[in-house]
Amino acid sequence: MKSPLSLVLPLVLAVAALVPAAQAVPGVPGPAPKEAWLIPVKDNWQISGALPENAFLIGLQGLANTDAPRVYIEYPETWHFHDFNPLKDFYAQRYGIKFTRLGTPEAALAQLGHFAKGYVVWDRNVRASLNVAFTAAGVLRAVVVDESLIPLAEKHGLKPLADFRGKFTGQSDLQIYRWAYHEYWSRCSRDYLIWMGGVAGDTMEPGVADLAIAFGAFVTDLSANPRDAAEFAFHKEILAQMKPTAWIMGWHSYAKDTEGQWVTLTSGYGLKVIGLNTFPNGTFMSQIGFSPGFKLTNSNHVTRQSQVRAEKKFYICLVQSDSMGIGAWTQPERGQIPYNWEVGVDGAKWYPAAMEMFSQDKTPNDYFIGGQSGYMYPAAVPADRFPGLMREMNQLMPLMDEHTVTIMDHTDRGIPIGYFDLPKRVVDEYYANVPDTIGFINGYAAAHTFDLRNGQAFMSYDYYLDEHRPEASAIADLDELARLNPVRPYFLLLHVRESNSIKRVMSIMNGLEEKPEIVPLDTFLKLAASSPTFKVRYKDERPATQPWDANTQ
Repeated sequence: MKSPLSLVLPLVLAVAALVPAAQAVPGVPGPAPKEAWLIPVKDNWQISGALPENAFLIGLQGLANTDAPRVYIEYPETWHFHDFNPLKDFYAQRYGIKFTRLGTPEAALAQLGHFAKGYVVWDRNVRASLNVAFTAAGVLRAVVVDESLIPLAEKHGLKPLADFRGKFTGQSDLQIYRWAYHEYWSRCSRDYLIWMGGVAGDTMEPGVADLAIAFGAFVTDLSANPRDAAEFAFHKEILAQMKPTAWIMGWHSYAKDTEGQWVTLTSGYGLKVIGLNTFPNGTFMSQIGFSPGFKLTNSNHVTRQSQVRAEKKFYICLVQSDSMGIGAWTQPERGQIPYNWEVGVDGAKWYPAAMEMFSQDKTPNDYFIGGQSGYMYPAAVPADRFPGLMREMNQLMPLMDEHTVTIMDHTDRGIPIGYFDLPKRVVDEYYANVPDTIGFINGYAAAHTFDLRNGQAFMSYDYYLDEHRPEASAIADLDELARLNPVRPYFLLLHVRESNSIKRVMSIMNGLEEKPEIVPLDTFLKLAASSPTFKVRYKDERPATQPWDANTQ
């Protein structure tokens, strides 16, 4: 779950996870508070259910946390970022934060209402009006209420600052967001945009709404699908006005476009995405750095300078994506086999304490792999933006003790999902801008981009383990790959979709005809560089009328 900075993130931000901030600001880690409020939300995100109350509480969190980490929202066990659930206890035990529970909206407003200057009302009959209300709440410093919560707001002395009931009836999303743009855009942040996408219809999961309000960011879910010509054009109009260092927080709308369309568009402006719309407690986590004296360490096995030699074996490397928050970290089998956990460098900025918790809990078989500042498709990033993004990545990787770079590019060009190869120009950029990494991996589904320069292997996935693929079928697939690649050593990089359990992966590994040696990624890349049995290959960017030559570089 996944985001490009003038373009270099200032060094003071790069080390912010270790140095207390002079002034508390979301996105700039500093010292932990001694006390904080704990507010639970309900496990119901329907407009016709508990969404109004939940949105009110998350919005109130954004107001209270604008200049200090005061409020932590307790999400249900079913929340998408379930691996973050132990974090509250970690804050209490490791950082000594004392949490006091505010169990109702009444109790929350009684303690925190002074952070609001008033209230804004959204229309439960027009879903997009809630996003407009989040925008207005950040600009006007207001709590977000539906009609049923107005009496509560007024009981605590808050006055109406905006009322959208009936205002957008019968209007399209484009008309609604255009109105919000004309009303609030001039006062919105150019450093942050909030995409409140994900699920649609009667449901919304606004986990990033606290960030939206704290940052005074514009909130929308405009389409990135070119078929929605008017929304698409407005979408581009907004992106073009953001600073080169801006972050896009949230996720695209599942009802409007695809992930590939959305990230292709944002990457085309050199902007980075931090997902998802369900990302919880961003204003709280991002203002608390590592605990005093802590330095994150990885389970490193080799260095850039290490010399290793591959044997005539079948090597497998298991990489689980989206693991920090929504993966298999809390499963009891973790640590029994070498496993690689995809963790972007942004963990040092947006959830340092969570990374400290994961690091403290790691086993020698848990290896963090990273790279990329935020989620972007490098093939779509303008050439003048790319070096800055890599400098930012190089600054943050030491804080995470990360020494390998993972890349995913699904630039949307009408190509069916599953094509993740990179052109040579992009591979050249990585080699030129990241000289100190052990190596690079690429893809999501299987890809065919491979290279080797200066002792740095550039490997692509040979297999994607879908969580719905029957075990017997996955075993048969991997056995066939081993037969199709008879030369040893054979290096099989395997992407484990985060919804797979480690127990299931172990069962598949144990079922293979030829027993592989499972190795961590840093070792895998050094072994591959020592005995390259793969062919150098890139995506062909020539016009389709030219004959295809698989050996063209």
